[in-house]
Parts: sequence; C-alpha cells; structure tokens
Amino acid sequence: MRVLVVNAGSSSVKVRLLDGDTVTGGADLPAAAGEFAVAGLRQALARLDAPDAVGHRIVHGGREFRGPVRIDDKVRADIAGLRDLAPLHQDAGLAGIRAVTELLPGIPAVACFDTAFHADLPAAAATYPVPAEWRERYAVRRYGFHGLSHRYAARRAAELADRDPATARVVSCHLGSGASLCAVAGGRSVDTTMGFTPLEGIVMSTRSGTVDPGLVTWLAANTGLAVDEIGRDLEQRSGLLALAGTADMREALAAREAGSRSARRALDVYQHRLRAGIAAMAAALGGLDVLAFTGGIGEHAPAVRADAAAGLAFLGVAIDPVRNDAADGDADVSAAGSAVRTAVVTAREDAEIAAQVRTVLTG
Repeated sequence: MRVLVVNAGSSSVKVRLLDGDTVTGGADLPAAAGEFAVAGLRQALARLDAPDAVGHRIVHGGREFRGPVRIDDKVRADIAGLRDLAPLHQDAGLAGIRAVTELLPGIPAVACFDTAFHADLPAAAATYPVPAEWRERYAVRRYGFHGLSHRYAARRAAELADRDPATARVVSCHLGSGASLCAVAGGRSVDTTMGFTPLEGIVMSTRSGTVDPGLVTWLAANTGLAVDEIGRDLEQRSGLLALAGTADMREALAAREAGSRSARRALDVYQHRLRAGIAAMAAALGGLDVLAFTGGIGEHAPAVRADAAAGLAFLGVAIDPVRNDAADGDADVSAAGSAVRTAVVTAREDAEIAAQVRTVLTG
C-alpha cells in the first residue's frame, strides 16, 4: 500500500509518498498561517505515483482521539472543535485535509495525532493539581506532543541498542526548534515534558519551556503587558533566542567556541534543563536502558549529545566521542561497556504515520 503522508505546519506543508518505509517521492511547499496554494500541491502530486491512501499528521487530538482514525465529516468537525487548544496547528492540519481531499477525492484518508501516544499516560503524570472544575469542564490535563516521533524513536533506538522494544526503558529526546522528552516503557508513554500546550518543558529555540506560572500572572498584573503579548513572547521571543541572540543551535555552538559568554550561558541553561528532564524521565521509568536523540538538533549536534551525556554519568550514560562525532543517520554512539546505550535516530514521523494508516485501513 502506497501512503501519501501530509505534514501541514504553520509555515510549510511536507508531503512524502511511502512504499513500506521507503520514501519514493515528495515535496516541501511554503505555507502562510497554515494556508497553502492548492495549485502547488497539485503540481507536486502530479509528479508522484498515485497513492492508495493518505495519512495526515494532526497535532492535537484532545480527549477525543486516542489513536489514528479514518477521516469523515464528523472527524473533521471534531478536529476543528479542538482548535482552541492549538489554533495554528489545527488550522494547518485541517487545511491539509481540505486540499488533499479536493485533489484526491475518493482516496481513503487517516488522521494520526501527535497527542495520541500520550493519551494513556498514568494519572499521576497526566493530572495537574488544579481545581476539579478546570480538569473536568475545561479538559485541563497534560496532553504531551511529538508523540509520532517519540513512538518511532523509542522503538528504533531499542533495536539499535539490541534491546527488546517490548521491554526496554527508553528516554526519547526530540530536540529541534520544538523540543520534548518522553519516558517510554515497553513501547508505552509513561511521562513526557510537554503538557497542556507545547510550551511546557525544556528550553526550545524560541519557546521558554517551563516557567513559574506566577511569573505570568505577575507580568499581566504589573507590567501592562496583555495576556496575548505574554503568550507571544513566551512562544516566539524566549528560549535559545532570548539567551544567545539566535534561535539556531549551530550558531549558538559556534559562538560558544568563539568565546561568547552569552552563548555559553545559553547552552548551560539549555543543558541544565535537558539533563534534569532526562533524569526525571528515567525516574518515571524506574531506570534507564536506552537514551535516544532525534530531531534536527538531536541528530545533527554531537556537542549537544556530548554535553548531555557528560552530566548523566550517574545514570550509566557514556558515549564514545569518535562514534558520536561520526554519527550520520541511525547510529549507536555508546561507549564500550556503558550500562545505558545511547542512540541517534533519524526522525521518521512519516514512517510512523504510514504504518498507522495501514493498520487502520487493513486491520
């Protein structure tokens, strides 16, 4: 079954045609606020073989969607009903569904949700200690994100480390412009760093990660900043950008090497939060067998992996510097004899989505 995977974001839409796990073609198209030109998509599809099915990445599944589901009018309406939880991401996903349905009428389509992997988080990990009315009336809980990436990375890392994915305790580190960690026990998410929104957790390129909620209420009450301004600043003007003056990890690392004090401080903060998060995920697992790095930074910044490992020796993490520097694609970068295996995994949300599509359509 050939599956067309559609990943519509706020600034681009990525389409990939997969035969099995093999990408046989694709295109990256520009988008603005989740909208993109159908004409460009039509041209891209004309260059590809006809798909048998379509898989759409949808960021937020709320409490309704706990796994992949075939798309019909009700599913579309329910996805739209979750817009308030992730307006930019939901709008982009819906735009992708509309455009592809127009161009490929009659082709079965499946929605695959980033939150679904975390839908069965243990109550202790999913529950915020806030008033019951918030939790029940407003569906306030920790949803988690990057689930498609974490599910694939945890499984693949266990394989690279010669561990059984059905029993391995894996901490998956999806490090990119958005970043999150996930504790995976036997293929199941048991904790993660992102919560009600993708703003919670570790330091990201332009997002703050976790801050004291009292800071937000203080800013709103005492500075004249509107709530939407505070939210925008935490999303777009914080993180690595605020600390190092750049949102690009490569530039921050180069600046640190050149002696920049602000870059050093930025990366110290980044690593402090990253190591603490990994340790917390390991605690949720009751131990650690495999540490996985994926995403743009996780895959392509050996210095970030080395810095993280240097602070995690107490967990049994040790990486081989030669293997780490040479890693290109999937690789085991563990030091010889290390108790915890460390793997670099190429992000393959496309392969995970295609597999879920086949499961839904063929049973």
